[in-house]
Amino acid sequence: MQKREQGKSGGAGGGNAAPPPKRGRPFGSTAASVASASAADSVAPSTLLGPSLQIHNSFSVEQNNKRIVLALQSGLKSELTWALNTLTLLSFKEKDDMRKDACLAKIPGLLDALLQIIDDWRDIALPKELRKGQRTRTLGANSVVTGFGNEYEALGSIALLPQSGLGSGSAAEISGQKNTSKRRRSEWWLDEDGLFNLDDEGRAEKQQCAVAASNIIRNFSFMPENEIAMAQHRHCLESVFQCIEDHIVEDEELVTNAIETIVNLAPLLDLRIFSSPKPSYIKITEKRAVQAIMGMLGSQVKAWHCAAAEFLGRMIINPDNEPLLLPFVPQIYKRLVDILSLQAFDAQAAAIGALYNLVDVNMDCRLKLASERWAVDRILKVIKTPHPVPEVCRKAAMIIEHLASDPQNRTSLLAYENAFAEILFSDGRHSDTFARILFELTSKPNNKIAAARGIWGM
Repeated sequence: MQKREQGKSGGAGGGNAAPPPKRGRPFGSTAASVASASAADSVAPSTLLGPSLQIHNSFSVEQNNKRIVLALQSGLKSELTWALNTLTLLSFKEKDDMRKDACLAKIPGLLDALLQIIDDWRDIALPKELRKGQRTRTLGANSVVTGFGNEYEALGSIALLPQSGLGSGSAAEISGQKNTSKRRRSEWWLDEDGLFNLDDEGRAEKQQCAVAASNIIRNFSFMPENEIAMAQHRHCLESVFQCIEDHIVEDEELVTNAIETIVNLAPLLDLRIFSSPKPSYIKITEKRAVQAIMGMLGSQVKAWHCAAAEFLGRMIINPDNEPLLLPFVPQIYKRLVDILSLQAFDAQAAAIGALYNLVDVNMDCRLKLASERWAVDRILKVIKTPHPVPEVCRKAAMIIEHLASDPQNRTSLLAYENAFAEILFSDGRHSDTFARILFELTSKPNNKIAAARGIWGM
């Protein structure tokens, strides 16, 4: 399967329209707008991240790689801004741009430094007021025994009745319970955010830096020379999947960058890395990773469920990932059929691409997809409309051919024989495919009864 061509080439799939600008690119960094960058920066709000400099052609990453990494690790606002702006400009390459210095292999420690910026933001992203605190039980507060275990200790009830035969009235336990209030008063600072608490402006800066770092990682994932290093970096994958898992409460730009990153890395991604002996930082498991993608697939945001469908279509090709995805296959193809009902062409293309790979490698999906309500109708609609990308129409026709190749699906597919014949005689691009489909359905020796049932309505 080809490697996310529309992202790498910068254009729409198969179209002649002007390629859309890459997401997250800082204002004024295109070649056409360099001349107006200074004027634009003067009117832009001061809260925007940048850029604050222009990268000259003579800028050497090999000579500044240590400075970039140290600037990211320093946490100083000026140094951090300079490093993020520099990497943002270096990580984005036009089609005619020959800049190849922004390779992760040439800058040791760069990926870890960028991930640390994202982790720092995620540590403070959810305020403590919104976190679920420990419930204080007041029922039976005036009683010696409340029935809630040791909860009454927090209320200052340290008197105990001796319980014979239970061995729970020892002097050590009573002395420990008397010191409970003192110990908790001495640990009050552990409930605070830290010595240097951030105000709203400080939190906004942390968030901007995290989004900028995620955008740089996303840009790096488009470069073939960075794919292997990123796909085998466990901390990178764990951070990305954690952002996707928390897509409901996390920053939308951060989530979008994360899902686009793993889509680019999907052909080289092996989910077994989460159970490998490599050091783990966030404890993401294979099941949690797949569940996070399923959450994105069920999202109402078009960019998110399209990217999730594309990711699953690429992941199922890897035989090592197939056993981990098999428990979710019924949910996957049902949601993909729902996405086919949308009027957006990019959503239909993503769903068709994922279904094409699913029916190719999974026989259970071939059997159940043919009997799924509206599935064949919506696939035929993509061909009849037709979809503006010819490759999508070809894959849609191949999906039906895969379904027809299974003997158990022939009876249900004969109901669409007239529709298949109509496309056969009206659309020359798919005539060969639908000729083979009709041959599979009607010309087999053991299909005489099924053919009569489909033609005469028996």
